[in-house]
Amino acid sequence: MTEHTKEEGFTKNILTYLTLLSAGLLYAAALKYFVLPSKVILTGTEGIAASISYFVQKDWIFILLYTVFQAGLIAFAYRSISKPFAIKSLIVVVTVILTLLILPDLHVAKPEPENERILLVIFGGILAGIAKAIAFRQRGSTGDEDILGAFFATKYLKPVGYIAIISAVVSTTFGLGLKLIEHPQIGPALNTLMYTSIYIFVSAETLNNFYKKFQITMVTIVTQHPDHVGASLTNATGHRTYTLYEGKGGHSKEKYWVMRTIITHEELPETLKSIEESDANSFYYYHKVEGVSGNYYIEPIG
Repeated sequence: MTEHTKEEGFTKNILTYLTLLSAGLLYAAALKYFVLPSKVILTGTEGIAASISYFVQKDWIFILLYTVFQAGLIAFAYRSISKPFAIKSLIVVVTVILTLLILPDLHVAKPEPENERILLVIFGGILAGIAKAIAFRQRGSTGDEDILGAFFATKYLKPVGYIAIISAVVSTTFGLGLKLIEHPQIGPALNTLMYTSIYIFVSAETLNNFYKKFQITMVTIVTQHPDHVGASLTNATGHRTYTLYEGKGGHSKEKYWVMRTIITHEELPETLKSIEESDANSFYYYHKVEGVSGNYYIEPIG
């Protein structure tokens, strides 16, 4: 390894860790100034921690329970996903905890339903989704249901944001139960449910739009040079193959080959680049596909 390569690797690692820190800072700010003040129920164990802190009216309870829950989930990530993924997730989670402890109290908006609660919920969901996507792109996570999302997305080929919606059912049910104990009236509970649902879908959709690793794409190429394009596809992805069909142009009557390959959205930019470099005159298009077989290989996040 040359000295130049070592410097490039060191610089890349520094940028990766700085990006992970920025994801933690952004997520902490979303929680501190938008999500927790609006009293919505977060997803997964975060939602359980938030619900208990709302119930006892102690902010520090959330940080304490959040720390305990994330420690267990990161241990799970270390055993079941990968060591690098667990370490990067730990960096983000520790950043979130420390930032929550030192951030000053700022009244960004009034959280009462008759004032600006909806703005807190929507903007908090957007910021939280972006923070999660940033962490995932660096092969880490913000912890909690994102760790389970990484695990099940690899196993079942589902976008990571889907797991947030599933885990939200448990935490929301728990939080609404505490809400009914605190105020045995259906009105406040339904109000919390509505705002929580908005937050969950906004954050999940933001995550899915900014992080598309587990979205499967089919690329179709029409070319007269299948050998060159096929070699470029293999070199670009390393573990993907393709299907080849012989065809004839309807107008020109010339012989063409139709090639199809199924890749992840994450692999798409490099694949398109390789196609253009191997045959600049080829014609290609791509689209999202559903229902891909469970034995389709996707490189783990970590």
